[in-house]
Amino acid sequence: MTKTKLALPTPQQIAWQDLELGMFFHFGINTYCDQEWGDGTDSPELFNPAQLDARQWIRTASEAGFKYVILTAKHHDGFCLWPTKTTAYSVQSSPWKNGQGDVVREVADACREEGMLLGLYVSPWDRNAACYSDPAAYDDFYAEQLTELLTGYGPLVEVWFDGAGSEGRQYDWPRIIGLVKQHQPDAMIFNMGAPTIRWVGNEDGVAPYPCWNTADSARVSMFTSDMNTWLEATPEWVPAECDVPIRARHWFWHPDDESSLHSLDHLLDLYYRSVGHGTTLLLNVSPDDRGLLPDSDVERVREFGTEIRRRFGQCLAETKGSGTEVMLDWGAERPIDHVIAMEDITYGERVRAYKVEALVGGEWKQVAQGSAIGHKKIDRIEPLQTASIRLRISECVEEPIIRYLAVYSTKNETDEEKSSEWLIEAGM
Repeated sequence: MTKTKLALPTPQQIAWQDLELGMFFHFGINTYCDQEWGDGTDSPELFNPAQLDARQWIRTASEAGFKYVILTAKHHDGFCLWPTKTTAYSVQSSPWKNGQGDVVREVADACREEGMLLGLYVSPWDRNAACYSDPAAYDDFYAEQLTELLTGYGPLVEVWFDGAGSEGRQYDWPRIIGLVKQHQPDAMIFNMGAPTIRWVGNEDGVAPYPCWNTADSARVSMFTSDMNTWLEATPEWVPAECDVPIRARHWFWHPDDESSLHSLDHLLDLYYRSVGHGTTLLLNVSPDDRGLLPDSDVERVREFGTEIRRRFGQCLAETKGSGTEVMLDWGAERPIDHVIAMEDITYGERVRAYKVEALVGGEWKQVAQGSAIGHKKIDRIEPLQTASIRLRISECVEEPIIRYLAVYSTKNETDEEKSSEWLIEAGM
């Protein structure tokens, strides 16, 4: 066992990592133009979500087990979903609610009612703003927009800075980050400036394994191999977020596009390869031109949430412990097919190599192994009958502290099998 100085998360980062599932809402002028990126010239008259119901969006996320949402308050086209004082290119120039509407307000209100955490995406790149070609003038413009959002809609869990379109552009990041820290000190900052969370590096919703929580840079966007230059104030602990659209490669809603909707099996695979690799999963579900989440997307999200709860809503046995070996025994043989381990990341990531063994026929049999646990590691194993497992850590940096070690059976169970004798807490 070696000793070294470990990067440590803040309490806010730990709380954010425990959320695990977020829902992205890409909504704006693009929704009415059958496009992904607008150039800032589409008429605000096109924006008219006559049936907009932000509560339907948030209820869908909440009922499926998602813990936070991110709304595209401003995408690259510059169209603002709130009545900003900085530009007429916003909802106030649209026919929706006779120019008196505020999408950000409606989403914020729905989040408050449903107990959902709210984050906002605010694109630095702006293809409509006339002052964008003047960096100093645009920094003022963007700072004013950001201040409106940071001060007008209550607590934010995350501020999402997209690097797309800004490759090679220098913004006044000390000023921008300073505004976030001044007005929303508990909010996570995504990927740019002095981030507290980073982009995983793809739009597929998957994290590599291992995906360490420490980093000193991340890719700017999908469109360059260049890495961000982060400010010196960036912490060493910068966990990853995995963003992905529920419809393949389509972030905004498009008509007659149901065939691109990802299958339940695909979404479950993303869950294992994001949350199961210790990161968070940010799944995009786009409102349509009515201002509602499409029925097919809602049904898929509900199926996804239901299946996650079925598989992981209740463990068969759990424990916690410290040291290089943690035992879990539940007294009588039961079938298991998943093992979940979590480190207490308050003390950093300490595990560098581990094995999971199960007691089968009186002998210990290796059923899983890995190089990292971090916030969470989900191991799918061949189904077997056992009454005991042990987590053996063969390489670590300082003494491992295991917050959670649990076994699950994801086969369909009868009500009798779900009786209290299955629900055993071991070693707590």
